[in-house]
Parts: sequence; structure tokens; C-alpha cells
Amino acid sequence: MKSKTISWIILIGLALVWGSSFILMKRGMEAFSSDEVAAMRISIAFLVLIPFYIKHHKIDLKKYLPGLLIMGVFGNLIPAFLFTKAETEISSSLAGMLNALTPFFTILVSVIWLKAKPSGIKITGIIIGFISASCLMIFDKTDNTFQNISYSLLVIIATICYAISVNGIRKFLSDLNPVTATVWAFSFTGPVALVYLFGFTEFTTHLTTEPQALSSLGYICILAMIGTALSVIFYNVLIRQAGVLFASSCTYLIPIVAVLWGVFDGESVNMAQILSIVAIIMSVYLINRD
Repeated sequence: MKSKTISWIILIGLALVWGSSFILMKRGMEAFSSDEVAAMRISIAFLVLIPFYIKHHKIDLKKYLPGLLIMGVFGNLIPAFLFTKAETEISSSLAGMLNALTPFFTILVSVIWLKAKPSGIKITGIIIGFISASCLMIFDKTDNTFQNISYSLLVIIATICYAISVNGIRKFLSDLNPVTATVWAFSFTGPVALVYLFGFTEFTTHLTTEPQALSSLGYICILAMIGTALSVIFYNVLIRQAGVLFASSCTYLIPIVAVLWGVFDGESVNMAQILSIVAIIMSVYLINRD
């Protein structure tokens, strides 16, 4: 199978998985607090990745430490807490829509930090995607869309963190095996999340007293194992194989999945949002033109 085809398969797969993560966070918070869901997500992903450490423990830590810390902290730890906190006040579908800002900030960080010079056609695609993502938010008709703008800003901060992580991976970890990078990144953030979960939250109390604790825990496990541990590995593969812009453009497809889950969960979608989604797909095409 051609490399380009594999890249597109990974891209679509990641969009489906990460687009579903917002509804999984919502389900997880039916029994646990936002901080507990975030800490469990990182902790479980860390525990799932431990067996991979046996094969991927050899590494030049001095060389790769900056990139691993950036990937772990900015790519996983901080966004996990920001997204769950945001979803205490805004809808899961809106959180997924706002996540589409990641490629926009990826370009800005790349230009400022790595002195990149994207082509005009790619910039056009980024602009179209950014405007379309903004329209998804503006034309959202749910009651809590603008209930608390500060919670929407949490998602925006998370997308900036993702942009820093993507460019950090490109700068520091481009020659490191994706599985090795993922295992080591979580080896720094996983223990921190575990200590926080058991030492500073009421996780054990909620686990034993909340009626929906087991079902919520199941959703969080899916989120952690598939939506975090495995997805991060494939995302790193995608960055190495197809480049930063192509990889980050999967976040333009995430709102489509998030909106579909929102409809399934009883939310409504209007024609303006449908047109915005079509424009988003067009932007992905422009971004990935040679």
C-alpha cells in the first residue's frame, strides 16, 4: 500500500477516534469530576504502555528529553485537564468544534518557533479551515454555547498546547521511534497523574458510591487506551510519515465526528454548520496539496 494511502487511513482513523473522545469525556463525568477523568485518562494510558517499555527502554535521554517533556506535558497532560474542565460548562460537540483551531496555531507556532515558510495554498487552506471552525462555533444553537466564554478559552489554550507539542515532536523527536517516544513521554506524565488521582481527588469515594461509576470508568478506559495511548503512537507515525501540517489537519475532521455524536446524543445541527463542515473538508484538501 502506498505511503500516501496509509497516511490518509491513519488520518481518518484518528479523526474518528479523537472526534469520539469528547462524548467519552462527557460520559466519564457522569460519575467522576473533570480532574478525575483527566487524571484517569493519563494514568490508564500510562499503565497500558508499560509493557512496551521492555522493548523501548533504550534511549539517549539527554538528547530527547526536551521533546519528550514537550510531548508529554503539552501534548497530553495539560490538554486532558483543560478539555474536561471546559466540558463542565460547554457541550462536547462545541469542544470538538473548537479543537479544529489546532492547525491554525500549529502554523503560527511553526512560523514563530521554527521559522517555517508555508506556501500560499497551504495558508489559504488554514484560513478557510479556521473561518469554518469559527462558524461552527458561532452558529451553534445550544443554550450553553456562550454561557461562559472562559470555558471556551480553555479549549483554545489546549489547542495551543497541541500546536507546541506537534512542533516540538518535529524539532526534537523526528528521528525517534513513535512507540518509544510515546512510552517515554507517558513515563513522565503518567506517575504525576497517578499521584494526583489517588492523593488529591475523591476518585476512590466516587468509584464506590456513584451508581454510574463502573460505566463511566469503562468509557474512560476506552478513552485512555484507544483515544490516548494507541492514538498518540499513530499520530507520531503520521507526523514522521506525512509531516506536521498533514497530521494536524486531522483536527479539521474531528468536528464532523463530534457533531455526529452530538446529534446522536440529542443535539441539533443546522445548515450553517453543515456548510462549515463541507468547507473544512475543502481546507484539508488545500492544506495537503503538493
